[in-house]
Amino acid sequence: MEKIPTRIAYGQALAELGEENDRVVVIDADISKITGTHFFARKFPERFFNVGIAEQNEMGIAAGMATTGKIVFASTYAVFASMRACEQVRTFIAHTRSNVKIAASHGGLTGTTDGVTHQGTEDMGIMRTIPDMTIIMPADAIATRKIVRELAEHQGPAYLRLTKIPMPIIYDEETDIQIGRAVQLRDGDDVTIIAIGDMVIRALEAADLLDNNGIRARVLDMHTLKPVDKGAVIKAAEQTGAIVTVEDHNILNGLGSAVAEVIVENRPVPMERIGLRDTFAESGEYEELLEKYGLNTRHITEAARKAMGRKL
Repeated sequence: MEKIPTRIAYGQALAELGEENDRVVVIDADISKITGTHFFARKFPERFFNVGIAEQNEMGIAAGMATTGKIVFASTYAVFASMRACEQVRTFIAHTRSNVKIAASHGGLTGTTDGVTHQGTEDMGIMRTIPDMTIIMPADAIATRKIVRELAEHQGPAYLRLTKIPMPIIYDEETDIQIGRAVQLRDGDDVTIIAIGDMVIRALEAADLLDNNGIRARVLDMHTLKPVDKGAVIKAAEQTGAIVTVEDHNILNGLGSAVAEVIVENRPVPMERIGLRDTFAESGEYEELLEKYGLNTRHITEAARKAMGRKL
């Protein structure tokens, strides 16, 4: 199965987009080969700006460029975009509704051996609290390329979370992927598994294992964390009666929290959450980290069975 880091797919999509729209500009914090923006830089050096290792300054510059009508993509690591530059993102980008797209690599445990300083495991939760911030984490390279094009047309601030490591291709080019609309990858009426980003492939694997045991699991790719697709969540709760959320992120204020808010206000059903349990992670190989912190396929199937067992 072909595997591509979504950060690389992002960079390739930017380079294609730059040929079609001269309003697109790209800013990077001295890590363009890591974020994939070097593809754009080679083609359009006059529209590429390396501001050095100065993420706060990067966000201020991005906001300023947006006032001139530019479509700005600002790239760095997830930890630095969401924490080191948090004030600048909040005040200069979100508060002013600047047309800036923040693209953050090394989301979640995909930072692997770079260790806790470069594993963005709280980033989406931080960004989720900022008003008017759209938050997206695509599952594969095809979804990433489609979302980048959507973001170029989307007005206002957005946070695009990307993976360091290669991810399997799930989608085909004909799949319709839109901001704010979950994609149902598998139908089922016993339980629904809602996943985001690198956890979508794990959700599909878990659904296969459950199916072998006579359990039909619906799988939703909730690529847009904010605004979450409330309609898809309510429909899943009504039709399957049990929910499992799966995210490579702190369990607090991420996908599980967003889905739980929809469920408790609209259609309460048993729910289990898979994610980092209010902890920092360690440096290590990706598969080993997923096992240690309870994010692999086995944990998802166990959670699905538990949620089903709590049905009235």
